[in-house]
Amino acid sequence: MIRVLRAMPALFVALALLISVTAAHAAEPINTLEKKGFFSYKPSGIAIRGYDPVAYFTQGGPTEGSEQFSYEWEGAVWHFSSQEHLDLFTAEPTRYAPQYGGYCAYGVAVDALVKIEPEFWAIIDDKLYLNYSDKFQKLWEKDPEGYIVTADEKFSDLLASE
Repeated sequence: MIRVLRAMPALFVALALLISVTAAHAAEPINTLEKKGFFSYKPSGIAIRGYDPVAYFTQGGPTEGSEQFSYEWEGAVWHFSSQEHLDLFTAEPTRYAPQYGGYCAYGVAVDALVKIEPEFWAIIDDKLYLNYSDKFQKLWEKDPEGYIVTADEKFSDLLASE
């Protein structure tokens, strides 16, 4: 019985990743996944669910962006909460864009391209990392540096294999 209970967290993670990944479409370099139905996620064209990536750095957390302050970069539309944030991003998009195209950082480390929820995030070495859920965030926080090394190695191959 104890072995079954110990396996449950791993099973939960595997099921959540399976449900979250879209296999019907080739992987886009920027995460624009939105829920479409009970078990599927499809690209919306809007990066990181419409949240302002600059706000994580300047305001210390997730802030919804606005269509009024939009910018197309790397095949996706990015929303910002102000003209100032839009200007900062357009001057240095790679400084503010989340790592792994905004896919779940923990997911990439364990071989899956997963949508994110904007409230699960971290800035490490001046880089933004987003995650799928509180559970994945807690797993990520156990060894962020190790997961970053692993995810850095896997991300390009994951994009190519989807």
